[in-house]
Amino acid sequence: MFERTGGGEKAVLVQLDFGQGDIVERLEELNLLAASAGATTVAVVQGRRERPDSALFAGKGKVAEVAEAIRDAQADIAIFNHELSAAQQRNLEKEFGGCRVVDRASLILDIFAQRAKSHEGKLQVELAQLQHLATRLVRGWTHLERQKGGIGLRGPGETQLETDRRLLGKRVKVLKERLKQLERQRAVRRRARMRREMLAVSLVGYTNAGKSTLFNALTKAGAYAADQLFATLDTTSRRLYLEGSGQVVLSDTVGFIRDLPHSLVAAFHATLEETASADLLLHVVDSASGDRDAQIEAVNGVLEEIGAARVPQILVWNKIDATGVEPAVERDAYGKITRVRVSAKTGAGLGLLRQALAEMAQIHAVPASPVVNAA
Repeated sequence: MFERTGGGEKAVLVQLDFGQGDIVERLEELNLLAASAGATTVAVVQGRRERPDSALFAGKGKVAEVAEAIRDAQADIAIFNHELSAAQQRNLEKEFGGCRVVDRASLILDIFAQRAKSHEGKLQVELAQLQHLATRLVRGWTHLERQKGGIGLRGPGETQLETDRRLLGKRVKVLKERLKQLERQRAVRRRARMRREMLAVSLVGYTNAGKSTLFNALTKAGAYAADQLFATLDTTSRRLYLEGSGQVVLSDTVGFIRDLPHSLVAAFHATLEETASADLLLHVVDSASGDRDAQIEAVNGVLEEIGAARVPQILVWNKIDATGVEPAVERDAYGKITRVRVSAKTGAGLGLLRQALAEMAQIHAVPASPVVNAA
């Protein structure tokens, strides 16, 4: 059902049901993640459990089933759509005869590492990877060996593991300092923009909801857009002229996903801060997805985590070309815009979205009424 052919490493996907529901959607998302990382799915193993096994995550019978699938397909890697502890990962690799085991967080981090293009994006991804791997230092790190220059740097009485941790800590400190400098530069640009009193709008949404396609359709920016997860990592901002309201600043941001690794959220703090400081969020939703409600919830969860939950948002119901729904602007009982139905692909409804943005820009431009003390 989910098998794909093509290049890349051959992967066996593993999805267990602990009663969380949406298993079909979760499996399809895992398949997309694996494909985005460059892997080819050769087998899928599913199962049900009440709770994870402390040693192997799955039960012995299910682990044997995965091992058999790996042997039959001559797979290179087993990808679990769950978070595994270092011990579970190590134990599973032994059970699978040395076949590599990757969990969901590591898979997402790998995709981010492939996608990062800007200097800041690369620093953020490296920091996230190091913070994630710091919790599971179980073997010597050859890439750290190259950084430290090899023999002669180990402290008195240090084991290899202690040396690796110390060097890792140093690298994390360097990355954090570089990212702080970039964050300060970003803050200066943000203050300059605020002085111009321009409405700042950020596109947010689940990965592959069509944010970059919508961004390009509105601004003609030519930002990279593809039918893959996490096509956009680096924030891109453009000025957008709106008839009757002047210019606003529109920013395209990284897509969110359920169970986004905390190390990624922390590392991308400076980038995501652009979202938290926006005046308005356009929450882009793939209206053709059967999992859209869960995706909306996942995005709002990340917005809460980065301090952007209070920023006003308009739902942009994208991909209506796939559902046959007509373009429209929906309002609540008070006349406030709540949702705009569009197709970024065909352009349907984009005029309505521009009008909605113009309306919000006019509201933003009206100064607050001064408080008059009663005599």
